[in-house]
Amino acid sequence: MTALTLPRISWGEPTSNKTVLLVHGLGSSGALMWVLGDALAGAGWRADAVDLRGHGDAPRAMDYTVGAYASDLLGTRPHRGGAWDAVIGHSLGGASATAAAASDPAWTKKLVLIDPAILVDGHDAQIVRRSQERAFTDNRIEVVREEHPHWHPQDHELKIDAVARASRWAVEQTSAQNQPWDVRADAARLTIPTRIIGADPAVYSLFTGEVADGVLAANENISMSIVEGAGHSPHRDRPEETIRQLLEALS
Repeated sequence: MTALTLPRISWGEPTSNKTVLLVHGLGSSGALMWVLGDALAGAGWRADAVDLRGHGDAPRAMDYTVGAYASDLLGTRPHRGGAWDAVIGHSLGGASATAAAASDPAWTKKLVLIDPAILVDGHDAQIVRRSQERAFTDNRIEVVREEHPHWHPQDHELKIDAVARASRWAVEQTSAQNQPWDVRADAARLTIPTRIIGADPAVYSLFTGEVADGVLAANENISMSIVEGAGHSPHRDRPEETIRQLLEALS
C-alpha cells in the first residue's frame, strides 16, 4: 500500500516539548478536533491534527482499509522529530492509531482512544452506514443543530464543513473495504500505555459490552474510563468531562 502525506493544523507553541497527534473519525476532519486541540494547547502541549485520506484536504486514494489509514499515520512525526508523546484517536482514528502503534511501538509513547471503532459489525455497522448516509444526503446546519442541540456552535459549523469536504465515495469504501472491521488483534499487541475514553452505553457507544471486556482482558496496558451522558463523540457531547479525563490520562 502507498502511504499518503496528510495535511495538518496545529494548536499550541511550536517549541513545546510535549507533542500530541489528534486523529478524527469517519466523515470528520482534523478541524473538528478543535476543542481537544485548544484544551491541550492551554495545558502546554503542541497539538497537531491531521485530515485522514479521503477527508478534508487530504489526498484521495483507492485504498480505504484501516491498514492504509494506519500507514499514513505512521508517516507523521512531531515538529522536533522522534516519537509523539501521545496520539489521541476518535472512532476510525482510534482504530487506525491502534493499528499504527501495534505495527511500530516507537511511533508514540502513549495512546488515548475515544470510543474507538475496534470492532464494527452487525448492528453497529448498519448504524454507522445510516449515519453517514444521512449526513451526505442532507448537509444543512439546521439538521445538525436539531440532531445535536447541545454541541458547541463551532462543532455545528465544522461538521457541515467536514462533510462537504470529505469524499462520499471514500467514506462508503471505508465501510465496504473493511470486511471484517476488526483490530482487536492489534489492540492485544499494544505495548504502550493506552487509555480508552468510552462513550456511555446508555446513550450510544461503539466500544462496550463483550468487545470492551475482551480487549481490556487481553492486554494489561489498556485501561478505560467512561464519559457518562455522552454518545459516540464525547468530546462534542460532554467536552469538559472528556477533557478532564484526557488530561488525567496524559498526566
